[in-house]
Amino acid sequence: MFPRHLLTEALKEHFGFDTFKGNQEAIILNLLDGHDTFVLMPTGGGKSLCYQLPALLCDGTAIVVSPLIALMKNQVDAMRNFSADDNIAHFLNSSLTRAAIDSVKSDIVSGKTKLLYVAPESLTKEENIDFLRHVKISFYAIDEAHCISEWGHDFRPEYRRIRPIINEIGVRPVIALTATATPKVQHDIQKNLGMTDVAVFKSSFNRHNLYYEVRPKTKTTDRDIIKFVKQQNGKSGIIYCLSRKKVEELAELLCINNVKALPYHAGLDGSTRSGNQDAFLLETVDVIVATIAFGMGIDKPDVRFVIHYDMPKSLEGYYQETGRAGRDGGEGYCLAFYSYKDLQKMEKFMQGKPLTEQEIGKQLLVETAAYAESAVCRRKALLHYFGEDYDDENCGNCDNCRSTHNRVEAKDDLIDVLETVVALKERFKADHVIDVMLGKNTNEIKAYHHDELETYGCSKNRDYRFLNTVVRQASLNGYLARDIENYGLVRVTPAGRDFMENPRSFKIVEDSDFEDDDEPVFAKGGASCSADPELYAILDSLRKEIAAKHKLPTYVIFQEPSLEAMATSYPITIEELQNIPGVGAGKAKRYGEEFVKVIKTYVDEREIERPEDLRVRSVANRSKSKISIIQAIDRKIDLTELARSLNMSFDQLLEEIEAIVNSGTKINIRYYLDNIIDSEDQEEIFDYFMESESDSLSEAYKELCPDFSESEIRLVRIRFLSEMGN
Repeated sequence: MFPRHLLTEALKEHFGFDTFKGNQEAIILNLLDGHDTFVLMPTGGGKSLCYQLPALLCDGTAIVVSPLIALMKNQVDAMRNFSADDNIAHFLNSSLTRAAIDSVKSDIVSGKTKLLYVAPESLTKEENIDFLRHVKISFYAIDEAHCISEWGHDFRPEYRRIRPIINEIGVRPVIALTATATPKVQHDIQKNLGMTDVAVFKSSFNRHNLYYEVRPKTKTTDRDIIKFVKQQNGKSGIIYCLSRKKVEELAELLCINNVKALPYHAGLDGSTRSGNQDAFLLETVDVIVATIAFGMGIDKPDVRFVIHYDMPKSLEGYYQETGRAGRDGGEGYCLAFYSYKDLQKMEKFMQGKPLTEQEIGKQLLVETAAYAESAVCRRKALLHYFGEDYDDENCGNCDNCRSTHNRVEAKDDLIDVLETVVALKERFKADHVIDVMLGKNTNEIKAYHHDELETYGCSKNRDYRFLNTVVRQASLNGYLARDIENYGLVRVTPAGRDFMENPRSFKIVEDSDFEDDDEPVFAKGGASCSADPELYAILDSLRKEIAAKHKLPTYVIFQEPSLEAMATSYPITIEELQNIPGVGAGKAKRYGEEFVKVIKTYVDEREIERPEDLRVRSVANRSKSKISIIQAIDRKIDLTELARSLNMSFDQLLEEIEAIVNSGTKINIRYYLDNIIDSEDQEEIFDYFMESESDSLSEAYKELCPDFSESEIRLVRIRFLSEMGN
């Protein structure tokens, strides 16, 4: 057995630490004694040290299987920084030239290299297998071992070939490490790696310093993120998006709002990705906007916030990505934006995959939705998912625990759930259990004759959402269990059977309601609840004064949604005013001075704290079609021909022209109007809009049709708004 005092001395000598963290010492001693080792340790717990230090102490080279080139580079750079010799660590992957590969192999043969990082694809190449057969290997480390499991959040089929390759190269001790693994995934990893006699070291998943929050995704989410990031005062953060397109858009949006940000995704070339990663590590930028390709193993301890623009496909992915915040034990803010529609889209993307993979994916999405929608302690829900009990009812460090929620007595509902699960012989998922309780007449219920059960329709007075909450919180409290290996079938636990025999109070917190997450930013007609009603009234009065002075309808000056936005974000400069919907440079120049003057006086007199973040700059509209339309109208191109050339319907073209005019750009379509409408008819429609109190097209159609067509009315309205308002 390796002497403990020598191990502590080696820790100090190689890494500069005086003491080990958590289970590190026991893990390393187990590996040095030649035993297979399974390590389940949250991000930031010090997993890498568990194989790096033993590699330095053992004869031979440790083979570290790692999934990402970026991760390998980061790990190798870190090891070289701890050593005086760059030969101490190398990686072997597809990014290397033949000359570089030969150099790496030379260092390994000479015994200089203690750690060799390889991708699973590289490990399986015949030439590498032949080479490694003749190398003295100390042990194998399988990093990010959850990639082995189909139930893991980042399944890699190549990982399932590792054990046969180890047997072919030469059997040595194996250490498997992961930051996220449910009991099912843990079992899958051990089985696939042939770790039958293995010491398991499992650290707590609880990260006390991380604050968890979930908000509904709405049309203002981009603005909310800009506001949040700017309030962080230059702290380091990561924003995760599912699509490359959104990564690029959000990174650009941050930059034009004076946030130092860069994108990171697999569509960028290798040098750009590497450069952006280094810029983040060296803190020349504050924020990386990335797909899940970023962050695995990145050794940056002071990431202060992690934002999920989209909820991940699984709670394992969510936990690992949030775990990149606060690795130094300092603050870590984990903010996620949730829309059930996003999860539905992910489910659709699974179509065409093998049925088993689809079922696994759907079950993982169900768990993600349950976490996002639940109003119970988020820490408790997360730890429960990973098989760990959290006894405190209130962690004090998540949005749910910092909010006040009403608790509802659900003893009878829980009994109904338990009895229904038993009646269904514990062979169905939660949604089917609830359908039976609600008395639904689905094909599945009819096929199994479940409409004949005594509990069928026992909860007709409840809704699906409430019963789903009962099921979720019954699971959290240990009365129900989901059989993960059978895709989430619900079973009654011994504690649940005891509850059926000895009922007692069971109070639940109803789930959060995310159903209204697509409500428009501004209410139709009148100021929205988010607008300052007093300021809105002042601005409306000013609008009427200016309209009267110019003898124009009020809507020509600014439309109601524009006033609502002003009364929400308090623009006090012409530049800020131009970022208000419906206010372009033309309108701002013509009418804006008086409005921003009134708003500034209002803000100053009431000492309103006006964060600059409320005014979020938009990415400049580079729509080629809009530019083409303006240029074509300047050249007096026939609008029908223009629509055809742009592959638009005539109505779509009019919508584009209306948007151009509403933003304050002046255009002249008289050349087209004069060819299709008599001048007297034009003036009659023009006069209608001059006298009307509204620019509503539907009201204009009622008044002017059938004397004029809808297209004629729209065209003259465009002329009116352009001539009188811009």
